[in-house]
Amino acid sequence: MFKKKLVTSVFALTMASSMVLTACGGAGEKTAAPDKEPTKKTESTEPVKITFWDENAGPARTPHWEEIIKRFEEKNPTIDVEYVGIPNASAKSKYDAAIAADDMPDIGSVQTTWLPEFAVREALLPIDEYFEKSDISKKINKNATDVNKKVTHDGKLYGIPYAQNLDALWIREDWFKEKGVNEPKTWDEFFTTIETMRDKDQGRYGFTIRGGAGASFTIQRAMFAYSGLDYFDKNGKPNINDPKHVEFVEKYLSYYDKFTPKSDITNGYKEMIAGFDTGVVGMVHHNPGSYGEHVKALPEGTFKMIPLPTTEDGKYVAEGGNAVNLAIFKTTKHPEASWKFVEFVNSDEGQSYWNSQTGQIPTNKDVLDDEWVQKAQHVKVAMEVYNNPETKLYEPPFYLPDYRSILDSVVDPGVQAVMSGKMTAKDFLDEWAKAVEDSKAKYDQTFKK
Repeated sequence: MFKKKLVTSVFALTMASSMVLTACGGAGEKTAAPDKEPTKKTESTEPVKITFWDENAGPARTPHWEEIIKRFEEKNPTIDVEYVGIPNASAKSKYDAAIAADDMPDIGSVQTTWLPEFAVREALLPIDEYFEKSDISKKINKNATDVNKKVTHDGKLYGIPYAQNLDALWIREDWFKEKGVNEPKTWDEFFTTIETMRDKDQGRYGFTIRGGAGASFTIQRAMFAYSGLDYFDKNGKPNINDPKHVEFVEKYLSYYDKFTPKSDITNGYKEMIAGFDTGVVGMVHHNPGSYGEHVKALPEGTFKMIPLPTTEDGKYVAEGGNAVNLAIFKTTKHPEASWKFVEFVNSDEGQSYWNSQTGQIPTNKDVLDDEWVQKAQHVKVAMEVYNNPETKLYEPPFYLPDYRSILDSVVDPGVQAVMSGKMTAKDFLDEWAKAVEDSKAKYDQTFKK
């Protein structure tokens, strides 16, 4: 793949975005102890089989993992990688069950929000020593791996981020031109655009709200992009139920079933993206990671990615730590082979192939000079946001072991409750804020004595 230097450093993009916090192994080698760094051994020539779990499987991504595995096995003929694809909506529960049963895969794709909990549960293998001795340690953005160590209770490295994201809006550029509508730059313009793009005669909606699995990610990132607040106030209390957020959530969710589809209340990632790609909605809040689906479904020039609207004072706000990682589970009997796979995925070849196909942002600095990066409109948008000196990155408390469970068990159903009229926006945000406050108090008592 031909390379040339970027005019603006995309490496600054990945540095900025990560400076803050958004099947089982077979017999063979001895299981590495979870409470100490693994000692690298002489490579075995005996054939081994390792299992890899993909937490976001589907027709848009599974073929790319299969291609990566094929390339890896060609370079490592003594290692057989078994791919297990898990739909995103059920991935966390699948991992939870495996950890509880002490029956985990060798390697897993793990979201940043899962790392603290999995580390506390002693499910993951510390990989600091492997990483430090590897050539990829000189290429993977140091700030990205530092984030992963910062969010764990013991400060160890449990995951290597192979892709990063930025929440943004995908829009139907052709619809905007038909209507003579400008791209929304402020939240007021965003809401006006939703109303303007509604076309009952053509069965078109201006926007789709994620009300099913993963609704918590979208609502949280939109709220803070609107308010520009820190996650916690100066007294350590969560700003989740700040009046600005109550105001935003009330208006945002009031558009449900008026200017957005009725099916939104149960829509997860797959349904939300399908609504955009099949011509039902004109805007969708997601990230560069859905580029692969859009480019296959829509004609060139009919869609593009734009930043989330700015705050009242014109600033972009983004969530740090918005990445996905490869982790090795402590029960693996093949830590050497497992690390080789992690290393390959994060190599120039592995990251370039994966991110060029999915549209996500590489963390390997050498890949950032690839020609495809320079030509990718969505990467340029992300670069502009992250390289803007006034962009604010807020820090969610990923370090709380039950942070992700709060999102799944409190926030996701809370969004649905407000959409259905069973709960007010204020009551919902109060409940969410209390869950985080209680979790933080418990964490401080346990780990900050």
